[in-house]
Amino acid sequence: METSIQYQGKRISYDICGEGNAIILLHGFIESRKIWKEFVPELSKEFKVLAIDLPGHGESEVVADVHSMSFMAEVVNAIMEDEGIANALIVGHSMGGYVSLAFGEEFPSKVAGIVLFHSQASPDSEETKENRRRTIRIVEQNRAGFIKQFISDLFDPKHVDDYKDAIRFLIEEASLMSPAGIIAAISGMKDRKGGLDYLKAASIPFLFILGKQDSRIPCKMVFEQASIPSHSEVLILDNVGHMGYFEAPEATFQAVRHFAMKCFGL
Repeated sequence: METSIQYQGKRISYDICGEGNAIILLHGFIESRKIWKEFVPELSKEFKVLAIDLPGHGESEVVADVHSMSFMAEVVNAIMEDEGIANALIVGHSMGGYVSLAFGEEFPSKVAGIVLFHSQASPDSEETKENRRRTIRIVEQNRAGFIKQFISDLFDPKHVDDYKDAIRFLIEEASLMSPAGIIAAISGMKDRKGGLDYLKAASIPFLFILGKQDSRIPCKMVFEQASIPSHSEVLILDNVGHMGYFEAPEATFQAVRHFAMKCFGL
């Protein structure tokens, strides 16, 4: 069921379906909740599933000039409170993983576990921050060109031709975003503090999903981070870049499902 809440006077849209323990699905940068369209109907057979459009993405409105990861975590919490959900497994793809870590740090009692789906816990380096500033300038000058190039680079380059339909879909979704929404997200990622301390302190289980050919999130770096939590599991996928829900849908779906069952003791 598609629904929404008002947050600071702006619409935040999400889908909710199923019953039972809750799973919250968070998309990545310039994506939308539609990336989970294959996961939601299957997961909702056993769980209550919420797929959220983060501020400025999909059908959710831009709320501020900067959408920090903490701010977006607060939006997720507002939805949980509105739906009466006390505890959930948080699944975050890429930027959604950054939001998941911020959520866990701010609302630790509300997290049953976290899936970092092609994501990681380090803050931006100074070089990466400068790259994001440069990206903001590019978006201001040529939003459409940026979107097309950015999305194509997310897939395993050796198999990118196999995902023409997926790339077209993602470009169409991203093209609905305003420059303000894109820039607010970039600014929020640039200034995030990261979640390495949270990985050390948290007692919840983590699942790291990695693509060997991921050009955005180096597999080696994330594998090292996976050794930090007291309980972590790792799925490493060959012939997969940054988009495992398209490049390896069955393997990633089953990993999330089985991890959810462990988190909830099912």
